[in-house]
Amino acid sequence: MVNEASATADERRGRARGAGAGGSAQHVALGATNLNPFGDLHTVQHLSARLARGVRGVFEPLLRRECRTWAEPLVVQRLADYRAERPDGLTAWLPMAMALGGAPAGQALAVLDGRFVLELLDLFFGGTGHAPAQLPAEFTPAAEVMVTQLGKLLAEPMRAAWEPLARLTFTAGHLELNPAMLADLDADDALVITRFGIAVDTAKPVFLDLLYPVSALKPHGPSLTGKVHGKTAEPDPSWRNGLTRAVMDVRFPIRSVLAEPMVSLSLLMGLKEGDVIPINVGSDVPVMVGGDRLALGTVGTSNGKAAIKLNTICYDIDSDFRGDLQ
Repeated sequence: MVNEASATADERRGRARGAGAGGSAQHVALGATNLNPFGDLHTVQHLSARLARGVRGVFEPLLRRECRTWAEPLVVQRLADYRAERPDGLTAWLPMAMALGGAPAGQALAVLDGRFVLELLDLFFGGTGHAPAQLPAEFTPAAEVMVTQLGKLLAEPMRAAWEPLARLTFTAGHLELNPAMLADLDADDALVITRFGIAVDTAKPVFLDLLYPVSALKPHGPSLTGKVHGKTAEPDPSWRNGLTRAVMDVRFPIRSVLAEPMVSLSLLMGLKEGDVIPINVGSDVPVMVGGDRLALGTVGTSNGKAAIKLNTICYDIDSDFRGDLQ
């Protein structure tokens, strides 16, 4: 990814969409098990788009360059079918334990290409992102630590992305090279597969896959199938007018500081009744609302009472007070 230029303009990895969750309706044979009981997973697709920004925050510091990240359309597949689609070669299969309120809630799975892991490892140790042309059969201990650390870094953006739907937490487990050795996941288990592209400049993109068991998401089924509205509905005009009137009746204390004389401690200790402290009142004194300066004015009288004539308004009232209510 780091050194190899892209051969085509298409950055998306090809994939058969027959089991897709976000595309057209699926034709299910009579008597066959329906892998996706949710229908169109609009909410999960939306959460994946949120998570793509978090993925960028994880990999950009490691790559030491700006990168682009995006979420691809969802797919629901059996683990065995997903494994058959992946190319042969070194692959990192990292379990991500899911918990809800401290109770176990299933096991997600992070899948990374081995070449990408070795490129990141070389960058981490000050290299240029080089990986051997012939990949080894297994990861070195340093590469295993790199994969585990990536899982720990991904756990927080995954939690933040899922928070609007469920307060799930994720914990990186033990790296496996053979998916058949994964605990709590069988070849026939149905998985919601989310794929994230990561690209730097014109280099060919690499892909991170995050897999969620359908069984673990079933408790959140009603929320998963809800459509996400890109624009909120306009508020009721009568409600808005009532709120505006109520806000306009809020009372604020206004004060003015005429002078702030400075005296020595010895003079302060010797003060007694009848002493006079001289002050100088400037031509413009501040008029304060709370901790903000509202205006500058001149001290005088009005109708026999002390008053301040406002000479300069320092606060943009229309913008800061009224703007959000109009």
